[in-house]
Amino acid sequence: MRKLANSELDRKSVDEFKTSDKTPIIVVLDDVRSLHNIGSVFRTCDAFLVEKVYLCGITATPPNKEIHKTALGATETVAWEYVKDVVEVVERLKAEGVSVQAIEQVENSVMLNDFQIEDGQKYALVFGNEVKGVSQGVVDLSDGVIEIPQIGTKHSLNIAVSTGIVIWDLFQQMR
Repeated sequence: MRKLANSELDRKSVDEFKTSDKTPIIVVLDDVRSLHNIGSVFRTCDAFLVEKVYLCGITATPPNKEIHKTALGATETVAWEYVKDVVEVVERLKAEGVSVQAIEQVENSVMLNDFQIEDGQKYALVFGNEVKGVSQGVVDLSDGVIEIPQIGTKHSLNIAVSTGIVIWDLFQQMR
């Protein structure tokens, strides 16, 4: 096997990305404090042609040197919007017919490996603060809650890792 050069990866240009059909996933970050996590989420969203990212609460916004360090330009490709109040975003998305799924550990959550997408449905995935997670208010408003199965001792994943796992799973089902 030979490692591929960057020039062989058939990467989209920024313009090609912006005009491409997007994966019907929206990511909502609520009170994510780590700038590197925010950048990593943008990069993952670029990789899977995610439709949009909402940055809410204390979540920092581009342009930002620390976000850029991990986003590697994905803040220029992925559509994003800052809305201070996450409840406003969730209510707006639900009114537009988007299925809002909080990613959290709660009673009666659906394990990611059991979650089945509906054809033609757009999904918003809400990821919360690194310590406090998704707020109970957002959990209450959500159409459902997806939990990533974990069998080790920590039962806690980094927000950027969680985002990658959940988007990859839904992306596979949608494609």
